Amino acid sequence: MESTHSEAVRMLTRALDRVIHSSAHSAAWSVASDAASRCAEESAEGLDAAAALLESLDDGQRAAVLAGLTLRFHLNNKAEQLEIVRVNRERERLATAEAPRSESLDEAVRAMRQAGRSLDEVLDLLGRIDIMPTLTAHPTEARRRTVLRKQKEIAAHIDRLRDPALTPAEYDSEVGEIDRLVALLLATDDVRTERLQVLEEVRNGLYFLTGSIWQAVPGIYADLRRAIEREYGSCPDELPILLRYRSWIGGDRDGNSRVTPEVTRETIDLMRAEAIEMHTSELWALRNDLSLSDRRVPILPAFRSSIEADLERYPGLMGERSVRHLSHEPFRIKLHLMIAKLADEASGYTADGLVEDLGMLAAAIEHAGLGGVLASGPLADAKIRAKTFGLHLAALDIRQHSGRYETAVTQLLAAAHTHPDYASLGEAKRIELLALELAHPRPLVAPGTPIGSEATDALATLRTARAAIDRDPNAIGAMIISMTHEVSDMLELLVLMKEAGLYRVGQDSVESDADAVPLFETIDDLRRAPALMASMYTSSAYAPQLAARGRFQEIMLGYSDSNKDGGFLMANWSLQVAQAELGAAAAEHGVEQRFFHGRGGTVGRGGGRANRAILAAPAAARSPHLRMTEQGEVISFRYALPAIARRHLEQIIGAVLQAAPSGADQRPVAAPHVPTDSDSALLGGLAERAMARYRELVGMDGFWDWYAAATPIEHISGLPIASRPVSRGGGVVGLDNLRAIPWVFAWTQIRANLPGWFGIGTAFGEAIERDGAERLRGLYNAWPFFSALVDNAALELARTRITILRRYAALSPVGTPIADAIGGEYEAAQDTVLAITGRDTLIRSPVIAETIRQRNPYADTINLLQIGLLERWPDCPEADRGRLRRLLFLSINGIAAAMQSTG
Repeated sequence: MESTHSEAVRMLTRALDRVIHSSAHSAAWSVASDAASRCAEESAEGLDAAAALLESLDDGQRAAVLAGLTLRFHLNNKAEQLEIVRVNRERERLATAEAPRSESLDEAVRAMRQAGRSLDEVLDLLGRIDIMPTLTAHPTEARRRTVLRKQKEIAAHIDRLRDPALTPAEYDSEVGEIDRLVALLLATDDVRTERLQVLEEVRNGLYFLTGSIWQAVPGIYADLRRAIEREYGSCPDELPILLRYRSWIGGDRDGNSRVTPEVTRETIDLMRAEAIEMHTSELWALRNDLSLSDRRVPILPAFRSSIEADLERYPGLMGERSVRHLSHEPFRIKLHLMIAKLADEASGYTADGLVEDLGMLAAAIEHAGLGGVLASGPLADAKIRAKTFGLHLAALDIRQHSGRYETAVTQLLAAAHTHPDYASLGEAKRIELLALELAHPRPLVAPGTPIGSEATDALATLRTARAAIDRDPNAIGAMIISMTHEVSDMLELLVLMKEAGLYRVGQDSVESDADAVPLFETIDDLRRAPALMASMYTSSAYAPQLAARGRFQEIMLGYSDSNKDGGFLMANWSLQVAQAELGAAAAEHGVEQRFFHGRGGTVGRGGGRANRAILAAPAAARSPHLRMTEQGEVISFRYALPAIARRHLEQIIGAVLQAAPSGADQRPVAAPHVPTDSDSALLGGLAERAMARYRELVGMDGFWDWYAAATPIEHISGLPIASRPVSRGGGVVGLDNLRAIPWVFAWTQIRANLPGWFGIGTAFGEAIERDGAERLRGLYNAWPFFSALVDNAALELARTRITILRRYAALSPVGTPIADAIGGEYEAAQDTVLAITGRDTLIRSPVIAETIRQRNPYADTINLLQIGLLERWPDCPEADRGRLRRLLFLSINGIAAAMQSTG
């Protein structure tokens, strides 16, 4: 963005001011504005004065102020998205072949040509790329769909106001509509009254899949085709499909008892119904468009034959009157038949059939002499969407905790009289027993045999997946095992898959319908993962699964729990090392591998720019295969508007094009930095020191009592924004029990952002004191991994407000020592980052720095209101707790909007 004072920001701020000042809460809003002005003084005295002003408000006024401030941030966020779109369009307009827009597909394709890649080599790489963004229902999105829709409508009106041809009356009408929508948003509950049900989360995901994602995907291929034509002079009419979506919503069972087998089945049905509805709508648009007459243009004989074959094969799909009415319009007859086949489950129509029919339409248009005019545009878009979304929209993953699978297998083997207590066995005995069972085609138990609740539930879920695959092989993605610790964790899943019919043992080979994907989450598991996977690759028990899946293995890496376990620097370093070693292990054993990056929205959970992370991957981990989670508010930001979604996707695809091995030498265009052994040893030592400092903090006497009192974690656990609880096993006990998302969420609320930087002050500081800053500065300038790590930490430090943190810390009797420890580490981290980067400010971009500066006074105001509410909570009478908790929810939502981040 060129300026945070964009016209859109000013326009929406003025609209909000008009609405609020005409409301009954004008006086309260004036108090809040005065408080924000005092917060802007950046002094303890200013914060004290602001807090005193806010104390004068009653609870009704507090609710109105929180609603207004929250809406202010939501509108600013939307305006900034519009500014990103505007700036990107302007840069695209000014770009040339010699100076393409930064991080565009033009830039990526140009880099490939300049690196000597031929068109055939580019097309070969495109044919191997598969990128799978994966939507999850992690509890980090507080906004309701009705709010998102109104915000999208406001964006459309702002966009129309940029039209210089508007008359004054038309302009005033658009402004009036914006005011109307702002007033409606101010009167609409931002926080749900009840916790989301799983199918409501599914519908939230569908909002984006059938909205901005559906709209954005075809444009990516148009951009890529133009880029190839510009650099190479020609491009095939159709490019390989590079991008398909996955989802966890309705299939993620880890810690969420609400995701039942029935819910999973309903999710699959709902996704299919939405896909069919979207394709049907597109076919109706094509039907209205393709009014070609066989009295005007020649008709391809094969096309006419396909129509006759459909009419014969599916009698009754079209009424006789419709056929007569369209007797000279065969294209419309074909489209009517396609629509009818989609609507009739008994027709057996598949995604492949839809793609084939669309291809037949394109061939017939070409034969009619209109290919140059009609074969592109809506028809090309329909073909791309049919190949991308199929009749399933997004493949559903099934995720479960390894411990639950262990219990299920224990119950199953006991019921089969194979072993009375599988869970009591050591690892070697487990593998031996599981290998024997995987070698036999027969099921372990007869239908109807009592097998225990865990086994019943696991098998019901897997049988639901099998039924979905029988109907549509693309409907189910992978089987993901949380907290994978041993080889037996993988084999246990295969035994359950065999019992459910997803893994079938034949005379000479095995058929498997899904990938078994380990998820490595803790620091210890990341360290052990390369050896564990090497054992899997050489395991005779796992070999049939590997062969059945084409010697392809997906591995998921957990960014959230690794950070919670070891702190920011250790998590990042462990993930980097694990990728390199896992990549080397796969190459050694002839296995093609895909990493699935479980990234969250915040830096503390692996957030940051995805394209930069791709280019920072170690050499052995570079691959054309990529998956990454899209979670919570990240989905809302990256897919808020089709233009934003398109920009996000082009950055990812462009980075993969440059990072993946290609050409005759299979070397990437963007060569990876290969650290020396000395550099790796240095980073490893720094990570150990940072982790030790982090664990000192969370191990301090009274830390967890302080955390419970000084953060709104208790109220986050009750916030009705997701179906999944915030802790495993119930209750907020400590680091092992608390989930990573609420852990980070709470630190974000109190403006500490601790998971995104804590520990680097001590680690970097000691290294600089010992050896000077030059070596780390050299690594920062030469090593993309290290520069991304430092810049991400710098951003979190810039967003941190230690003065606000100290006011939260005072809510606990033991707050001062812990706040001092955090504050001291913050100062050290800030100093070391500046020394390493050589900058005089934390943030490289003056626009981002100015955005943070402008947001702080109003965000501080919400923090002060929240602190006052938290002070009242312990002694609040039971009769008043509902009202006070409602205010706390509003404050949590407001800070999330201000920070554009929850967990």
